[in-house]
Amino acid sequence: MAAAHYSLLIAVHVDPGLAGAELARRLNVTPQAVARLEGRGQLERRPHPRHRHVQELHLTDAGRDALRKADSVIAEIEQQITEKLGAKDSTQLQALLGQVTDAIHQVQPAGPLSRPVTLRKDGTPG
Repeated sequence: MAAAHYSLLIAVHVDPGLAGAELARRLNVTPQAVARLEGRGQLERRPHPRHRHVQELHLTDAGRDALRKADSVIAEIEQQITEKLGAKDSTQLQALLGQVTDAIHQVQPAGPLSRPVTLRKDGTPG
């Protein structure tokens, strides 16, 4: 499963009812990625209860199943990393990756059409 598809499934699981365009903007993926999961039967659109022109996204049974399978694979990979690095280094790696993610979000504009930002050695955008 592509990382973007996994992110989409998690986002809909955590925050069901988002519109496809909003979800794509939040996750910096194309609307086609949303449509691809819908085409696979993992996401479905339902009419918003108060706004008839808005379609909400929800996981289907197939989407929940795909998410469970991906979570299982990720848990296994995390376990292998912890076994290789040890608990202390594994925890440190998670913290460092969290910092990298935060830094990327601070300098990377949201949206699927935004251009990549290059960082200088000092960490500033260049």
